[in-house]
Amino acid sequence: MEDDYDVYATLKILIIGESGVGKSSFLMRFAENKFHPDQSATIGIDFKIKCIRVEGEKIKLSIWDTAGQERFRTLTPSFYRNGQGCILVYDVTKYTTFAKLDEWLNELDSHSTKKDIVKLLVGNKIDKEPREVTEEDGLRFASKHNMMFTEASAKTMEGVQLAFEELVVRILQTPGLWEPNEKGGIQIHRKSHSSEENSCAC
Repeated sequence: MEDDYDVYATLKILIIGESGVGKSSFLMRFAENKFHPDQSATIGIDFKIKCIRVEGEKIKLSIWDTAGQERFRTLTPSFYRNGQGCILVYDVTKYTTFAKLDEWLNELDSHSTKKDIVKLLVGNKIDKEPREVTEEDGLRFASKHNMMFTEASAKTMEGVQLAFEELVVRILQTPGLWEPNEKGGIQIHRKSHSSEENSCAC
């Protein structure tokens, strides 16, 4: 595309987790800043493009959202191929979605073609009550499996932008996981909390 001339790197991000945890809403909020409370379940695979800036560099994200239902698991090999980052989502108000995380991690490990793929655990729907999964539960699971961790709400947007930004920073800090589109030499040292890391149009 002609407007990709200033894109420093293109990264493939996966979003996985049980059906109904808010994966599509999480993606829609990040990519288009929209939220639909009656969002229907994803059929097959959804795909969106979003650009953000990290340390002044334009990073293009290809974000893949797959259905959480068992009948769509045959789609997984192509879905996981060349993924550099993965967001694993559960619903903090439904412990059953948290209990399934091990199965999703096993599937990711089985199909991922990038052994250093960066993993981020997201506890979604923190705007809702009552909770069935505490923040400490999420932290313990993430620590056990060497994952990043955050909580978020697709409805209020709390934590959504930051989740993607920090995932991208960690990917860029992982040698061999990605290659620059053109120029080289970027040094990523900080977490993505500064005003420089903003969304931008592709």
